[in-house]
Amino acid sequence: MVSKVIIEKNAYHDSVTLMSLSGKVLSKEGVNEAVVSMATAMNIELLDNIGLLTDEAKEATENDLIIAVKAESEEALTDTIQFIDDALNKKKAGKKSGQEKTAETLSQALDHLPDANLAIISVPGEYAAREARLALNKGLHVMMFSDNVTIEDERALKELGRDKGLLVMGPDCGTAMLNQTGLCFANNVREGSIGLVAASGTGLQEVAVQIDRLGYGVSQAIGTGGRDLHKDIGGIMMLEGLRALNEDEQTKVIALISKPPAKEVQDKILAEVKKVNKPVIVGFLDGDKDAVEASGAAFASTLIETARQAVLALDSSVTIDKEMSNALTLFTENEQAQLSSSQQYIRGLFCGGTLTSEALSILRSEGLEVKSNVAKKPEEKLEDIHVSAGHTLLDMGDDDFTKGKPHPMIEPSLRNERIREELLNKETAVLLLDFELGYGAHEDPVGESIDVLKETLTELKQEGRHVTVISYMCATKNDKQGYDNQVDRLSALGVYVASSNEEMSQLAAMITKKEVK
Repeated sequence: MVSKVIIEKNAYHDSVTLMSLSGKVLSKEGVNEAVVSMATAMNIELLDNIGLLTDEAKEATENDLIIAVKAESEEALTDTIQFIDDALNKKKAGKKSGQEKTAETLSQALDHLPDANLAIISVPGEYAAREARLALNKGLHVMMFSDNVTIEDERALKELGRDKGLLVMGPDCGTAMLNQTGLCFANNVREGSIGLVAASGTGLQEVAVQIDRLGYGVSQAIGTGGRDLHKDIGGIMMLEGLRALNEDEQTKVIALISKPPAKEVQDKILAEVKKVNKPVIVGFLDGDKDAVEASGAAFASTLIETARQAVLALDSSVTIDKEMSNALTLFTENEQAQLSSSQQYIRGLFCGGTLTSEALSILRSEGLEVKSNVAKKPEEKLEDIHVSAGHTLLDMGDDDFTKGKPHPMIEPSLRNERIREELLNKETAVLLLDFELGYGAHEDPVGESIDVLKETLTELKQEGRHVTVISYMCATKNDKQGYDNQVDRLSALGVYVASSNEEMSQLAAMITKKEVK
């Protein structure tokens, strides 16, 4: 085993670029460990954990780049270091050839793009608030992909944005769709008249995707960041987004999407809803239906129901079939017949955090006791993320799993080892997997997991065992990865591709409860 650690001083690269590159490096043959990231305290600790911490790395700052690789041979090590160098210097080559311009400061960027009206910020959290404040003071809307921003800074920035009439989406905001432009993680959805404001990334994507599948479109989709509805923030950006969509001529229907807000924040938002002169759908997972309806809004308990309600509010003549087909009933019965008595549990390995939370809510409503690493209720909190206990749903994009690694939406192969482990577990009855397509996501997410699925399912068949695998593709037909091709490869393995995250969750509950609706 050989290794090499390089510290490049004052060589900043944004986190999205580095996460994507890290995933590619880890998948290279002969590479055992790799870290390509800024030298944050967390990443320095990661180096120490994998035995690659050097004296130079100990002295590195968050402005410095870490390139650390442990490989099986000198040849693999040299090849990997060269691969990283080529990838990181691609933009520099583009600049020299006149293909693109780069800027080292916000002012320089505005010199290149004087008409720009939005800044996307993806720098270490320690510096993100400063950059966001600079952008706001230059009259730019802000989308903060960065996390690790203090809640005090978040509130101050959102108050500043509100006072200036500017959006502050984030921190830790991964999805928005403004003026038919997808930002960070987003799907290629139809243009239309339904406006969305969401405190969740994959929640926003799922609602937008389901609206598209029903034949309708989105006017604007505003992300707020997951903490916006925290009592210390007060829903500042959800309120601003709601007001902006109420004034937007293209938007005819508004949908709000989130996990349940703090009670005082919910009251503030619903008080504003009462002032809105357009239909409003409130899709708060595990939310307060009575309070929502008292405000004059329609309540939706799931993401697909939020999309359906929004479409119906726009076009009351549309017919939406919610009944389970005969084919699905037969599928459920057939899967139940192939399970042994020891196979009792659902195991979900999710890339999307809100999809995890929605599945947890649905399974709970079906009377199942479920554990998860993102559960809010103490009794549902998983003790050890590495060991499933009963029905278990994992958000593998949570910080517990992504420390020093790319997000699974960027590098879905990171959950492959756990896929194999759960399939081979003799207690597993149903395995749930989500796949996200669109801008920012991996170019071929199914392709990254198809081999481990095929090999392990073949192994199970040879042993005379069977596990039901149900997946969901959060995507539209127009997403660049090719929806049909992704679905076809899963179907060829016998993996059922559900029409929504809700359907995937409901089918899993029916199979494990040994009942058919």
